[in-house]
Amino acid sequence: MRNQILKNRRWLAEVLQASLLALALAASFLLRFDFILEPKYVRMLAGALPLVLAAKLAVFRLFGLRDVSWRYVGFQDLLRIGWASAAASAASAGLLRAALGSAFPRSIYVIDLLAATTLVVALHAAARLYFDSRWKGKPVAARVAIYGAGTAGATLLREIRANPEIGFEVCGFFDDDPLKRGLRIDGVRVLGSRDALRAAAQRARIEMVLIALPSASGDQLCEILEACQAAGITTKRVPALAELIQDRGSAAPPLVKQIRDIRIEDLLGRAPVQLAEDEIRETLRGRAVLVTGAGGSIGSELCRQIARFRPRAVIGLDHAETALYEIGREMRARFPEVAFLAEVGSIQNPQRLKEIFDEHAPEAVYHAAAYKHVPMMEAHLFEAVENNVFGTENVVRQALRAGVEHLVLISSDKAVRPANVMGATKRVAEMICQAASQARGAPGGRAGAPRFMAVRFGNVLGSSGSVIPLFKEQIAAGGPVTVTHPEMRRFFMTIAEAAQLVLQAAAMGSGGEIFVLEMGEPVRILDLARKMILLSGLKPGEDIRIEFCGIRAGEKLYEEISAYEEDTRATPHSQIRVLAGPQPDISARLAQLRTALQERDAAEVLLSLKELAPDYNPSSFVLRRTIETDRAVAAAR
Repeated sequence: MRNQILKNRRWLAEVLQASLLALALAASFLLRFDFILEPKYVRMLAGALPLVLAAKLAVFRLFGLRDVSWRYVGFQDLLRIGWASAAASAASAGLLRAALGSAFPRSIYVIDLLAATTLVVALHAAARLYFDSRWKGKPVAARVAIYGAGTAGATLLREIRANPEIGFEVCGFFDDDPLKRGLRIDGVRVLGSRDALRAAAQRARIEMVLIALPSASGDQLCEILEACQAAGITTKRVPALAELIQDRGSAAPPLVKQIRDIRIEDLLGRAPVQLAEDEIRETLRGRAVLVTGAGGSIGSELCRQIARFRPRAVIGLDHAETALYEIGREMRARFPEVAFLAEVGSIQNPQRLKEIFDEHAPEAVYHAAAYKHVPMMEAHLFEAVENNVFGTENVVRQALRAGVEHLVLISSDKAVRPANVMGATKRVAEMICQAASQARGAPGGRAGAPRFMAVRFGNVLGSSGSVIPLFKEQIAAGGPVTVTHPEMRRFFMTIAEAAQLVLQAAAMGSGGEIFVLEMGEPVRILDLARKMILLSGLKPGEDIRIEFCGIRAGEKLYEEISAYEEDTRATPHSQIRVLAGPQPDISARLAQLRTALQERDAAEVLLSLKELAPDYNPSSFVLRRTIETDRAVAAAR
C-alpha cells in the first residue's frame, strides 16, 4: 500500500491541492457574502471554479509543488508555496477577468489568495505533524541538549527529528550568547550558557550534550567539556569546520550521522587546511609516485592523499612488511582505480632502490622513510646516520639517475639547531636535497632540472612514537601519566593536515627550498596530558595523577621551526613559508662522514655531523656514549 502511494504521490498531491483550491474559492464567496449566496453568485462560482483550478494547478506544477516533501517540509518549502500561491492567484485573476469581465467581485481575489495559501500551508504542516507524531512514545535512547543555538544547532535539531530511529530527544539548547537565553528554536528553549549547564541539565534530566559549534576553538571545547564532566554528562560533537571543508567535494552524510566523540585534535584547535587542489592535481595526475616509508604514519597518509589526485600508480616502499601489507590492503579497498604497488626493501640498499626505480620509473618521490625516535637514535648513532643521511643520499641518487620531476624530503623541526642525533641527521638530509636540486638529470633521464625540496614540520598527532598513544595506554592503566617537564612544549598538527600541506608545498616548489609548515603556537605537553585525561571522562590530578619523569636524552624544552639566522619568506599559501639561503657544497664532508661511519669511529662521526651542521649541539648522553664506545673499540683492538 505504501509503495503504491509513493508511486502515485504526484497525482495524489494534485488531487489534494485541487480539493483545497476549490474549498478556498467556495469559502471566499461565502465569506464575501456573509454565507448567503444568491443564485447568480452560485452560477458565477460554478463557472469560475474550473478556470481557477486549471490556472492554479498549472502554476503549482510550474513551481514544483507536487514534488514538495510532506514528511520533511521546511521553511524554504513554505516560502515556495507562498510564491506559487501568489503567482497562481494572479494567473487565475487574469483568466477570470478575460472570461467574466468586471462582474466578478474584486474582493474575492484577495480572500481567495489568503484562503488558498492558508489551506495549502496547513495541509503540509498537518502532514509533518502527523509523521512526527507517529514516533511519539517510541523508546528514547538518550535525552540530549545541543550546545550551540546557531545554524549548525538548528540544523542538527531538524535532522534528529527527521531520524527518530537514533532515539535522541532534544530537551534544550545551551549557548554562550546571553542574548539567546530563553529563545525557542523550533519549539526548543535555550536553557542558558555554560555556567547554567549543571543546574539546567539536572532539571531537564539531560544525559548527553551534542556540541554543534563547527568553528569552536580548542579552548572553548575544553571549557565546555569540563563543564559537562562536572555535571556528569557525556559529550559528543558534530564535525569540526576542517572536516566539513575536507568533505565538501563528496556526498557527506547528514549532520546527525556524523556525531562523534571529541578528539584530542579538536581541543588543540588547529585551523582548517585550505588547498590549491588544481596545482596539486597538475603535479600528480597520471604520474607514478614513489612513497618511501609507506607503512609509517606520515608515509601511509601521503599514499591516501596522493591517491585522491588520481596518479597512474602509487609505489609504496617500506622494510616493514606487515605495515606495508596493511596500507596496501586499505589503498586497494579505498582507491580501487589507483594501482598500489607494494615494494619491500630498505633505503639503505642502493641495489634494491635501483631495481624499484628501473621497474616502475617513478616521476615523483616523497621520501618519508627515516628513524625518528629521538632517545632511541641517541643510543644508535651509526644506525641513524646510515638510514637518515646515507639512505636519503641513496634515494636522491636514484631519483637523479631516473630524472624524476620532483622529490620531497619529509624533514622535522628537530633539524633546527639540533640538540640530538635525529635532528642533526635530518638537517644533513635537507642539505643533500638542496645540493641535488642544482644537479641535472643523468643521461637518458627526462629532460629538465629536477625539483628537490624538503618540508619541515613538528609532531603529528597519533603518529607512531608520539606521546598520544603513550598517554592513552597510561590513562587506560589508571595512571600515572608521565610528562618529562612541566614546561616541555611541542608543535602539533594532524597527520592528514601535514600530508596535505606537504603535497601543496611540492606543487609550489621550484627546487632547493626548505618549506616550513605553519604549526601555530607550541602546546605544553602538560596541557596535552590534562586534555587527554578530560577526554577519557576523568579528572586530572584526582582520578589520574600526572608525574614528571625528567627530560630524556637529546630533548629540548622548546622546538623551533626555523633558526634566527635562517631567512624565511611568505608563499602564496598562508600556512607555508619557505627558507631562503645559500646551498653549500657538502660533498667532501659527506665523504668524511661516510669514512668515519665505515670505520665505526663514533667521535669522528659526531665531528663530521658537527661540521656539516655547525649549530648541532650533541647531548651529554651522546658524548658520554661516544667516549665509552671508542674506549671499547680501542680495547678490542
